[in-house]
Amino acid sequence: MSIAPSATPRAAVLTEEIDRLAVTTLRFLAADAVQAANSGHPGLPLGAAPAAWALWSRHLRHDPNDPRWPDRDRFVLSAGHGSALLYALLHLFGYDLTRDELKQFRQLGSRTPGHPEFGRTPGVETTTGPLGQGLANAVGMALAERMLAARCNDGEHCVVDHRTWVLAGDGDLMEGISHEAASLAGRLGLGRLTVIFDDNNITIDGPAEISCGDDALGRFAAYGWHTLSVEDGNDVAAIGRALAEARAVESAPTFIQVRTTIGYGAPGVAGTPKAHGSPLGADVLAAMRAEFDWPSTPFHVPESLAAVTADLAADGAAAKAEWVRAYANWTADHPTLAVDLPLNKVPAPSATDGLAAAVEPNQPMATRQASGAVLRALALDYAALVGGSADLAASTNTAIPGGDVKPGEYQGRTIHFGIREHAMAAVMNGISLHGGLRPFGSTFLAFADYLRPALRLSALMQQPVIYVFTHDSIHVGEDGPTHQPIEHIESLRVMPGVTVLRPADAAETAVAWKIAAHNLSGPTALVLTRQKVPALAADGLAELDERGFRVVRGDLAEADVVLAASGSEVSLALAAEELLATQGVRAAVLSVMWRERMQEWLIGDGRLPDCPVVWTEAGVETGWRAIARDRDTVVGLNRFGESGPGPEVAAYLGLTPTAVADAALRALGQPRQD
Repeated sequence: MSIAPSATPRAAVLTEEIDRLAVTTLRFLAADAVQAANSGHPGLPLGAAPAAWALWSRHLRHDPNDPRWPDRDRFVLSAGHGSALLYALLHLFGYDLTRDELKQFRQLGSRTPGHPEFGRTPGVETTTGPLGQGLANAVGMALAERMLAARCNDGEHCVVDHRTWVLAGDGDLMEGISHEAASLAGRLGLGRLTVIFDDNNITIDGPAEISCGDDALGRFAAYGWHTLSVEDGNDVAAIGRALAEARAVESAPTFIQVRTTIGYGAPGVAGTPKAHGSPLGADVLAAMRAEFDWPSTPFHVPESLAAVTADLAADGAAAKAEWVRAYANWTADHPTLAVDLPLNKVPAPSATDGLAAAVEPNQPMATRQASGAVLRALALDYAALVGGSADLAASTNTAIPGGDVKPGEYQGRTIHFGIREHAMAAVMNGISLHGGLRPFGSTFLAFADYLRPALRLSALMQQPVIYVFTHDSIHVGEDGPTHQPIEHIESLRVMPGVTVLRPADAAETAVAWKIAAHNLSGPTALVLTRQKVPALAADGLAELDERGFRVVRGDLAEADVVLAASGSEVSLALAAEELLATQGVRAAVLSVMWRERMQEWLIGDGRLPDCPVVWTEAGVETGWRAIARDRDTVVGLNRFGESGPGPEVAAYLGLTPTAVADAALRALGQPRQD
């Protein structure tokens, strides 16, 4: 049974007069909020209010009393600077967002921040503001809807049946991520996705045409989208018809270009860059009120309009209630699916204890290879796990059983994101935000820079996306410095909320995946080698989760020096320990898989011995120097790499057992004995 929004009650209450009243109300609620804050962006809300009203009043399927209803339509304001319009809509339709909150727009601690923030405001589906991110998130939401529908719906039950709507501006479409995401959406035929383009031809610096002359309709048509155009952005009925046509197209996403005027109705400001990012001012607002015959009281909502939006909200509540009944029947018939794919959240796996058995013990193995084995084992017991790579699955070892996601065929589990790292990360955010599926994505560590803005939003929104970064150091070798990450691991670690794990062998890689699988409070980055590394002693693996490191050789209590390293450099430290032993120096070797957890341990009750520590990693020294004590030393890299065989490059750059041993001797004040 498909549950669609009922057209009859809406048709009964929506008249041209109500449309005019609603659009004017939205415009002034937004303008008043910006004026009260003396900060914000009134231009988009004034121009795009008719399109937003046409969508929310006629097509958006939602229940303001339950903003997390799993089968609701998703509305994404990709042009997040227009947040005052979104808050006005949420208030008008009865979400838990009071008029007092509108008056606190952009104020510390309010539920109406400058740009929409997921988790702060009821009804906000994703954090937007960095342009293009919301559009790409919406592609992930639409993809998640199709993938879950393929898994959950059958001939008798239909519990996943909703749409994703986006309001985007010129800036969204100029950003490169929109090209990546739109291309992917068109290729996958995501017919439940509609983008409304607020085409006002204005950017901060002037007319959009001074920097961009794209044929937006032609561009999206080339990507495989269904395209429509509405020439009058104030024509609610015409916009409503375009939205209805979008609903009727199931084989392709729809792009609707709506010609608008930025700052519509603001004398001397409308149609100019001045409307974009500054309050209108008391005089302009007063003139607007006179022009629209609007009361002088700020934040005015006519009672007649409030009654209409209450009726519209009741339609949504009725649709939700009908869905709840259908969902209960589906759950009774499909109890396993209901557990494996909870539609309103991202699930954690039920069992990961056996992951260590996925890798061969005591065998040299690249940690990317070990990761692939562990990932495949995890996928067998974790039905919600889906993902892929940026065209590197064979290199990152991220293919999982279950088939590919294809146009019109969404039952598969492997997503081919293409060479689109930025969109991959943002689409994964959208999948995670949607609920029901747990996404992972992969690329080479050197290409993490391409996706960094979306990774930052993963952390900001606390989304448990898993990033698999392979080819993690200068040991990549012949590919040269363009592909040899130097500063990248550190750049991941400095981002708040990102769990960065760099395992030293196959067994540690299994532990890293277990940590990632159970981490539901934010993103996890797995940093993995291309080259083989030897298997280490199996002792202390549980300590990696508890304190971020383990002792792989020696005794901390009896050590003259501690050699601490991460990833492949643990093997380097072990070789250095053997050199030191020939000179009568006792060294304990630590594998620091999770440096931030180790730092927490050190800040708390943890203590390392008073002897010197040599911290070693094939990357910039900055973060290690921050935790080093006076007698400690750091062996790392503060330059880019070279092209050549990995071992030769490492030796040339000074990453050798001898260099680590010499650093330990210097820290101890002992001469080297040749």
